[in-house]
Amino acid sequence: MRPVIALLLGFTLFVGACDKRAAAPEQAAPTEDGTVPDVAPAAPANTAAATEPAAKADRSHKGEALPGFSFEDPAGKPVTLAAFRGKPLLLNIWATWCAPCVREMPTLDALALREGAAVTVLAVSQDLDPAKVQPFITERKLQKITAYRDPKLQFTTTMGLNLPTTILYDAAGKEVWRVTGAMDWAGADAAKLIGEAKG
Repeated sequence: MRPVIALLLGFTLFVGACDKRAAAPEQAAPTEDGTVPDVAPAAPANTAAATEPAAKADRSHKGEALPGFSFEDPAGKPVTLAAFRGKPLLLNIWATWCAPCVREMPTLDALALREGAAVTVLAVSQDLDPAKVQPFITERKLQKITAYRDPKLQFTTTMGLNLPTTILYDAAGKEVWRVTGAMDWAGADAAKLIGEAKG
């Protein structure tokens, strides 16, 4: 009888742990003291099945200008979003430890490949350790996403963003909309949203 009770207890603990993981929030942000979880989830085996449905676009910030603070380009040099003005800019704020960010990254890369020079797709990492970003991109064979980094976490702290957040700016540097949470950026819904900055 004791082995049966032990087996049932073990099964209950296993199911409880799965429920906790399934109920985890879709967005992540640094804690109040600026620390972040140091976990980089593995890429899902089937990224097409793991992508998210279309998320709701928030237009409450429409018309706001690009933020002016600097972050790091892939070479570690300071850059601002103003350097990307002149065509639509899709800014994705993410981190290697953020599971929804990891899930949507292949679709963001596919969007960048599809749009080519028509839209700049800029993914800015919120990892405190910048050294983690390029290996993450290389391991997942992302072709258009490059290792821009914001180790001071200005996008999340100054702008109050959760991860992932994606913001579309028009060619003049004015916000069109933002999406909080993961989304299938390779899908038709995303293409329609991106079209709002092209017209």
